[in-house]
Order: sequence, then C-alpha cells, then structure tokens
Amino acid sequence: MTSRERVMASIAHKEPDYLPMDLGSNVSTGISGMAYANLKKYLGITEGHTRIYDVVQQVALPEKKVLDLIGADVLDVARVYNTRDEDWYDVELADGNIGQWPSWFKPQKMQDGSYHVYDREGTLIAKMPNKGMCFDQTYFPYKEEYPDNFDDLDHQMGKVLWSAMVHSPWDHKGDFPTEEAFYEDLRKRCIDLRNSTDRALMITCGCNLFEWGTFLRRMENFLMDTYAEPESVIELNEQLMERHMHMLEKVCAAVGDVVDILRFGDDLGMDTAMFMSLEKYRTLFKPYHTKLNDYVHKHSSMKTFLHSCGSIYPVIPDLIEAGYDILNPVQTSARDMDPVRLKQEYGKDITFWGGGCNTRRILNMSTPKEVYDYTRRMIDIFYKDGGFVFNTEHNILPDVPPENIMSMYKAVEDARK
Repeated sequence: MTSRERVMASIAHKEPDYLPMDLGSNVSTGISGMAYANLKKYLGITEGHTRIYDVVQQVALPEKKVLDLIGADVLDVARVYNTRDEDWYDVELADGNIGQWPSWFKPQKMQDGSYHVYDREGTLIAKMPNKGMCFDQTYFPYKEEYPDNFDDLDHQMGKVLWSAMVHSPWDHKGDFPTEEAFYEDLRKRCIDLRNSTDRALMITCGCNLFEWGTFLRRMENFLMDTYAEPESVIELNEQLMERHMHMLEKVCAAVGDVVDILRFGDDLGMDTAMFMSLEKYRTLFKPYHTKLNDYVHKHSSMKTFLHSCGSIYPVIPDLIEAGYDILNPVQTSARDMDPVRLKQEYGKDITFWGGGCNTRRILNMSTPKEVYDYTRRMIDIFYKDGGFVFNTEHNILPDVPPENIMSMYKAVEDARK
C-alpha cells in the first residue's frame, strides 16, 4: 500500500499492510519547535530549518527528511505556503535553539524577555513570558457581556489570537484580491502537493463552536452561559455556523476531491470530566456538529477528523452519531479514557488517531525502554482490525528527550514488521 492507501484503509476499519503513523498532519499531532530542533541534532541532521508554523503553540512543521526517516504517512497542506526562505526569519527559542517564525509574525520583545502581540488597533491580544513555550490569549472581546447584536462579530473574532495568529494556509488568505482567487490558488497548490507525494493530505478548518465561545467570552463565563444563558449560546452558535458553513462550502469546492481528511476542533473535556453535561452537549452543540459533518460528507470525499482533548468517553456515541470519522488525540491519561474499553466499545465505529504514547508522563519522564514498552502495548490495543492511526496524545512538548522520541518510533517500526 501507499501511505495514502494505508491511512484511508485504516479509517475504513480495514487492517492495512502495516500500521499507519502521523507526525505533524495538523497543529495538534505535531512537535514543538524546541523538541524538533533537539531531535534533528540527535539525528545528526544539520540541513534545513526549524520552522514554527503554528506560532500560538510554537509547533514546528516537520521536514520531509524527518518524515521519511520515521515513516510518517500524512501531510498537513499548510506546507504549500511559506515555501521560500524569505518567508521566514531566525529567532532564538527559549532553550537557546534557533528556530524560524513566519515573516508576517512580528511580536514585540519586552525588556523582561517576554513577547507581546498587538493587533493593528493597538490591542494587546497575546503574551508569551520570558523562556515561555507558547502564547496566551489576553483579549476576550465579549468578556463583560454579549453585544446587543453580532454586526461586529467578524471584527472581534479577528482580534482573538487563534484568528489573528492563524497558521498556514489561512495566514495567506488576505494576500489575494478576492476570496475566489485564494481558493483557486489553494486548489492548484494542493493538487501539486498530491501529485508529488503518496502520503495522505489533511487540511485544518477548525469550525469550533464551544471553543469559540470560550475565546470570545472567556472560559469561566462561557461555561456559566451554557446553564445561565443557553439562548445566548445558541444565538452565538448560529452566527458562528453562518461563517463556518461559508468556509466549508469554499473548502469542499476547492479541495474536497484533492485532500483526504478535514480537521475540525472543539475541546469538550478536562482531565476529570467533560466541560458540560451530555444534555447540554446534545442541545447546544451536537446539532451543529452534525450539520458540519453532513455538509463535508455530502459535498466532498474527505473524512472528518475531530480534535477533542480530555475525558470525553461519555460523549463518544454522540460524536459518532454526529458523523465524525476520526477522533483525536485519544487522551488515555484522562478519566474513563481506558484504551482497552475504547477499542472494544467504539473501535468499529470511529478511528482513533492518537493514544499511541502518553505525552504527559511517559514520553517525557520515562526511560527509552519504558517508552518503547508502553508504546508497543498501546499499539497492540488499538491497531487490531484497523481504525487506528498512530500518534501521540497531543503534541510532543519541549521537555521530551530526543532518545525517547526515537524509542517511540522504534516501537512503531517494530510493530510494522
């Protein structure tokens, strides 16, 4: 099988020729810039760059040489933009490694070594502390209250760091004279990428609902809103859906026959439980999630991928009913996310993309042998009968030793024999 065939077979719950694996198909299955730079040093790779394409999380875009070495099967179409050296500039990362930021991203370095990001109106929208590893949101447009109307919603969404500091390909949408011109260019570049590789392709579209509520209102306010002001939550969701459906219409028309997987995001869980009751999910969010999936499945050949962290075991049947094909990151370290039970109960109905190695306690704190043994155990649980693409439980963070990363990939390599 080709890499693309391998991934798509597993999503179809057919056991492929060997275990499909992902590093960096999107900004939640990747590796921090610091960990990536250290990994390249460990591997003796001196050419290339550590390019931080998601500046919020400081996540690097893995280069082809690294993906070839570990045997990864999926690519983020983000790589079709920012392809020239002049699209990047050098920056010293918190651990002293040299990385690169996109040329459009120019945060202000303060006297204390922290970084501040201001939008064009002078609003402080994000900060990263000295020696920090990611940027934090500092501006919440509707923190005090909901507006009387949502006429200014697009403007306010643009002041949220996840929009203002968005990663490729969306960081180039404003470079084109019309929206149509951008999507025509995106289609051409994605076709060229597909013709140059046999790896599966993924595009991130977000289309968050619960998360956008927290970005606009702040987490604590929006959590209270789901109980105290459900009408306001629904009204906001309706407004967001107008924008999401417009985006999906454009994406499906442009690359729905070129790209294999479309990534959605909406974190629904904490370490210990869901953010809300099942009843609240079903009434406030599930109808919209269903509509998003239905549109993609009816208007493209793409499979839908949901990134949702935390303890979400109770809602998995609803996510399946809503139409998601793939669930990520499969955070087995969270309550009730037992891998054996997940595979037994839902392994035939949804593909688990992740869960291959615990990034919180195992990959960063264990010995290489312990990492290897843990990874092999997770593969044995998840891989049988397909429905599994190997990935870690979220991004590989800066504190992970490179020898542990390679021990994890050695476990994948041995499982493929």
